[in-house]
Amino acid sequence: MRILHHFPLCPFSRKVRLVLAEKKIDFEVELERPWENRPEFLELNAAGEVPVLVEEAGTILADGTAIAEYLDELHRDPPLLPADPQGRAEVRRLVGWFDGKFHREVTLAMVGEKVVKRLGQSGEPDSRLIRAGYAAIHRHLEYLGWLTERRTWLAGSHFTLADITAAAHLSCVDYLGDVPWDSHGGARDWYARVKSRPSFRALLADQLPGLHPARHYADLDF
Repeated sequence: MRILHHFPLCPFSRKVRLVLAEKKIDFEVELERPWENRPEFLELNAAGEVPVLVEEAGTILADGTAIAEYLDELHRDPPLLPADPQGRAEVRRLVGWFDGKFHREVTLAMVGEKVVKRLGQSGEPDSRLIRAGYAAIHRHLEYLGWLTERRTWLAGSHFTLADITAAAHLSCVDYLGDVPWDSHGGARDWYARVKSRPSFRALLADQLPGLHPARHYADLDF
């Protein structure tokens, strides 16, 4: 059985979990707390970062996007990257947007400060960064809403890795109840569609010891 080393509120881990679930690929999860720098885990990925996928034949893969594209190339049903170069470029642009800009401005500011610092015992949350995250998420949700006004899904007419990546990040913040959905109807409607997909069920069942999700987190109707 292939094994995914992950941390539940890591958006990059969630991205790979969603890809595996969309493609109905069997896997087991292994909880990893990357801040512990376990020697056994560092042997799998010298960067000490999750996710890491260990295939049944022993192949070791790291980096959420690299794993996602590897899986999409090997298991084409359903395809998560378009066949045409322009379509793939747009998906990758949006993947980069959420894994880069959104992660820096929102995920790290909220989940990193409120959860990772607490669990890793690496200091008190920085309220200045958290406030900056709250301000930034509105801009991102406005952009997401702008995209959904013009497209069926974020990158076009089909559900792709762009939707998976965006939802992975937003689901981490939503676990804490910090996504202002009521102010962003377009983004909320899009997320409700993603959240209702069978691949999302395992994520909605996540429970971190001592840190319960927001009341609406697993509610498909918010």
